Amino acid sequence: MRVATDIGGTFTDVVYIDDNNHFRVGKSNTTPPKFEEGVINSIENCSIDFKQIDTFIHGTTVIINAITERKGVKAGLITTKGFRDVLEIARGNRPHLFNILYKKPSPFIERYLRYEASERVNYKGEILIPLDLNDIDIAVNNFKKEGVEAIAIAFLHSYANIAHEKMASEHVKKLWPEIFVTCSHEITKEWREYERTNTAVINSYVQPIAAKYMDDLEKKLKNKKAKSVNYIMQSNGGVTTFEQGKITPVNMMESGPVAGVYGAKILGDLIGVKNIIALDVGGTTAKCSLIENGEVKVSTDYCIEKTNEYAGYPIKVPVVDIVEIGNGGGSIAWIDDAGSLNVGPRSAGSVPGPIAYNIGGEEPTTTDANLLTGRLSEKNFDFNVDLEKVSNIIYEKIAKPFNVSIEEAALGIIRIANSNMLNALKLISIRRGYDPTEFTLVAYGGGGSMHAMALAKELGIKRVVIPLASPVFSAWGMIMSDLRHDYVSTYVKKTDQINFEEIHNMWSDMERRAKKQFASENILDTKIAFQRFLNMRYSGQEHSVAVPVPLNKWASFEMKDIIQTFHNLHEKQYSFTLNDVVTEIVGMHLTAVGEVNKPIITPEFKTGSPDDAIIEKRKVYFEDDGWTLVPIYNRELIPTNVKLYGPLIVEEKAAVTVVCKDQFVYADEFSNLIIEMVVNKDAK
Repeated sequence: MRVATDIGGTFTDVVYIDDNNHFRVGKSNTTPPKFEEGVINSIENCSIDFKQIDTFIHGTTVIINAITERKGVKAGLITTKGFRDVLEIARGNRPHLFNILYKKPSPFIERYLRYEASERVNYKGEILIPLDLNDIDIAVNNFKKEGVEAIAIAFLHSYANIAHEKMASEHVKKLWPEIFVTCSHEITKEWREYERTNTAVINSYVQPIAAKYMDDLEKKLKNKKAKSVNYIMQSNGGVTTFEQGKITPVNMMESGPVAGVYGAKILGDLIGVKNIIALDVGGTTAKCSLIENGEVKVSTDYCIEKTNEYAGYPIKVPVVDIVEIGNGGGSIAWIDDAGSLNVGPRSAGSVPGPIAYNIGGEEPTTTDANLLTGRLSEKNFDFNVDLEKVSNIIYEKIAKPFNVSIEEAALGIIRIANSNMLNALKLISIRRGYDPTEFTLVAYGGGGSMHAMALAKELGIKRVVIPLASPVFSAWGMIMSDLRHDYVSTYVKKTDQINFEEIHNMWSDMERRAKKQFASENILDTKIAFQRFLNMRYSGQEHSVAVPVPLNKWASFEMKDIIQTFHNLHEKQYSFTLNDVVTEIVGMHLTAVGEVNKPIITPEFKTGSPDDAIIEKRKVYFEDDGWTLVPIYNRELIPTNVKLYGPLIVEEKAAVTVVCKDQFVYADEFSNLIIEMVVNKDAK
């Protein structure tokens, strides 16, 4: 049996394959701080026999939570002499030059825990000053006195020569065998001193927590007699083993959300859709990502906690390009000092949760607003809903201050939530030069299907797909994911000075490293697929563009095509080209995917009358038409390829799909719901 679990801010989701090769799903409450208990609960709630699990895949928010809540361990840093303050100096980049609210981030390691070692390597990898191990002795002795639990080692230009970092690490381990040690070259061999140092520091900051969490989870699985091979989801969209996850937990920063994006890509391959905007609306946040021509966007220029007022922290590891905002089902509606209505980013979470849960929540949320407008039914909650309490609180806190009806107040909350999500969708599409009308919106998560149709109308998107198992779709993405590792190396060379033999040897070396890694994970060479990218720029530029390149051995002819592809991509991203300026390579990026056995999805056609799928008729409050009596359908009973015209609602466990007027919905042969605009109203 193949089982995947995904920890969210409110719920822990589970997806598994039964004996008949059918997908089955379940949920349970997330259980902070002992998240592993929620994982075990979600599996037990599905009555899964732990002994039957042979593959277990997990996505977790433990790492990002430890960062955002500043609950990592006390860590120390050893760096090159003269570079103790690189974390403090950081970058001078400011997104808005005259923003007086701008704040520089505070380093994760304070200055008194940062030590220098006498050593120097230049950018070519040549050793100028040998490493002085006496400096390592001094640092370790002081770290012991201070109660440090993890050490990061980041030397200047170690991307070009790892010898000193490796020597320092071995010496630290000899002096202090039980300490956690992170060398920057173990995570990335990409240039940029501050970013590489910060990545190593953050890895050290969370490494003991990640190791303990995975050890505890593994122990609980073994106590339940599970003999599974255990994998963890990475931020690059692939999975890796628990053992590797304990070494480089920084790669699990966006562990859960990226699984949904890759799930959307896999779904697109299945139904023949290449251009996708993936939208995940959970209990706490909404995330979106863009997939162009079947390719998920992955970047090593990732920042956590970055806002207009805050520079955030760079993480120099491959991460799926995601825009995330604090808007979900549990997002709290509130009125600011200027008298404006806001929704989020603060969330009611699973405890005390929305008012509708009736377990202590006293703040109006998006879920409460959807309940009062009839989009959600109190009959489908796992709690004893006190509708009168929900109504009274929204009246007192929202409707009364604005002197509007309760329905208008609830609809106002939904409008603001939609507006916030709309801005996120524009950031991932329009702001980056993409026309959303050329994309299909794949919406999932507990709230994705509820808000997607209104968002699609605003953006002019013609088709929306609500996938099978949409409330737990990120876990579905995990169950369909392969093993993946990324290898990035710095290589600075003008394109008219390239030694093709040298660059070919570098690709071959990276591929050998990948095969060795996969061999340790029992993946055969025949199951490995590679993709190559060059990070390129115009000479003298700061930013670069990732350019896909062929796998074969190149000559000058292929290089001309690669340069032209760079020009095209640069124009798309930045709206201009500099054809007369020399281009140069600054880095090489190899993506290695190890294929694992996955369930085969086969078409299934449901027959019958759509009337048999109607549960009831219920009044729902719409923006233009007010209270409207609409049919409520059971998703599992909707026959295949039968068009149902809105307004209507489709219900399933843990989610509802709202279809507006001038839209129709049908279920395809893979049980996805497809919603499109009615073009010819007479055809209805």
